[in-house]
Amino acid sequence: MNSATESIARTIIIAATPTPNGDLHVGHMAGPYLAGDVYGRYLKAAGRPVTYSTCTDDSQTYVVSTAHKRGISPQQLCATSTAAIQTSLDAMGISVGTLPPIDHRYRSAVVDFISALHTAGRFALRTVRLPYTEQADTYLVDGLLKGECLVCSAESCGGSCEACGHPNHFDQLKNPRSSMDPTDPVTYRATTVLVLPMEEYRERLVAYYKSHEANWRPHSLQLIREILAKPLPDVPVTYPGDWGVPAPFPETPGQMLYPWVEAMPAAMYSTWWATREEHDGQGAVDALWRAEDKAQVVYFHGFDNVYFWGMVDLVLLMAHGERYVLPRANICNEFYELDHEKFSTSRNHVIWTADLVDEVPRDLARFYLALTCPENERSNFSRQAMGDIVSERLVRPWNSLAERVDELLAGLDPDSVLSVTAAGRERSAAMVQRFRLCYELPNFSLRSAADAITSSLDLLAAVAFTEITSPTGPSLGDLLLLIKTFLAGAAPIMIDLTAAADAAGADLTVNGDSIAPFRLPRLADVNGSTASSRFAHVGH
Repeated sequence: MNSATESIARTIIIAATPTPNGDLHVGHMAGPYLAGDVYGRYLKAAGRPVTYSTCTDDSQTYVVSTAHKRGISPQQLCATSTAAIQTSLDAMGISVGTLPPIDHRYRSAVVDFISALHTAGRFALRTVRLPYTEQADTYLVDGLLKGECLVCSAESCGGSCEACGHPNHFDQLKNPRSSMDPTDPVTYRATTVLVLPMEEYRERLVAYYKSHEANWRPHSLQLIREILAKPLPDVPVTYPGDWGVPAPFPETPGQMLYPWVEAMPAAMYSTWWATREEHDGQGAVDALWRAEDKAQVVYFHGFDNVYFWGMVDLVLLMAHGERYVLPRANICNEFYELDHEKFSTSRNHVIWTADLVDEVPRDLARFYLALTCPENERSNFSRQAMGDIVSERLVRPWNSLAERVDELLAGLDPDSVLSVTAAGRERSAAMVQRFRLCYELPNFSLRSAADAITSSLDLLAAVAFTEITSPTGPSLGDLLLLIKTFLAGAAPIMIDLTAAADAAGADLTVNGDSIAPFRLPRLADVNGSTASSRFAHVGH
């Protein structure tokens, strides 16, 4: 599907960095990872250079708290979880490639990025109150801390509230307690840390959001406005702890870098890793992010990360002056529920991505997740509904169409060339535009694209079963062109079907006045069959 609406500048797609404290469940996959993959595949098909990447967020304190609960070391948890995450991404066809190693190159990239800001005087020393557990002798931040959000009163971990999205650094949770041992008494200790004063960037932030608001979804933009309505928080840069990347600054001896300030250089590092064959593993890690390259940066993440990905990381880029490009869009999803309840690994209320793809062909899983993904509001995954919806709206209509094409091609010389009429090309162009509107910014929408797949199948059925029988109806060449157009539009989601169709001769290039005949591969149903509803669409 060609487009002349964009320049040939590279698009850098970053999916929220997964914390390696477990595998990816379906709720994770229906959020940033599938959406980023579909957007990247669309851009590549349109001939645009794309780098889609992410990396694991090993320094998060959630690794420490989860490892403690499981009775293993944080290092062991990172290793096993990263392997599981990679398996799940591969199983779902998420095109981020191999996750980059969190090694000395990663740590150097992080330290270099943060140290440049320290040298430029962007940080300030602050004495803050931090929750502290007396028995464990541990400062509580982020995943080590639980309490009550001052904004919405929901239970929250440190850093930001999952429910309302507002930040809560330092002593801003009521009734604090340790997530590892709630019985361990919590007091407060005055501690001197380095911070990034976000309020100093208010004017630039307001201008940025005003100029980019079309590329933000309403709920996320509302949260940004709520945060801007108050004095902006100081972002921790260092904190006392013993897990993560040591802070190399003399003012804060023995402290670590705050995990969330790693995210921006981590994204640059993962981009460098993903393109390592282009530069033989050499060159500056941040090269593709330099302003002069004019890359189009697009983030995919969840609502609970709007504050960090949409504000903290933005300020970190701004703090470097004009060195880096700023993100074009933050595409944020809401929460995906399982049978109308929150996914919960502790209650075993979860479906793991790898398990789902073992059970269901991944094209069907990708289609259903796209159709039901939580773009602007919470939505629900149901295994029963998935089976019913996918069978009725995708598998049976497609397989019926495939049978009909076989009938229409019966006896036709496979080397023949079929003509395409002007009306057929016009119809094809309309379908191209319908899919393009689903995939392009600012209206990118997996749900709209999945809806376009089902409505286009209805149109194909009407053409194949009814219109083509009319003396004044479309030609067989018109029908095959329309099917090729459908496959090209569905390709970012239906990766295996379209690959099989292309291998069978359905070249997905949508152009020309003639077309060679081709047959359609079948879709296996959720139960493994390829049953079709032979006359399901007659009369449309």
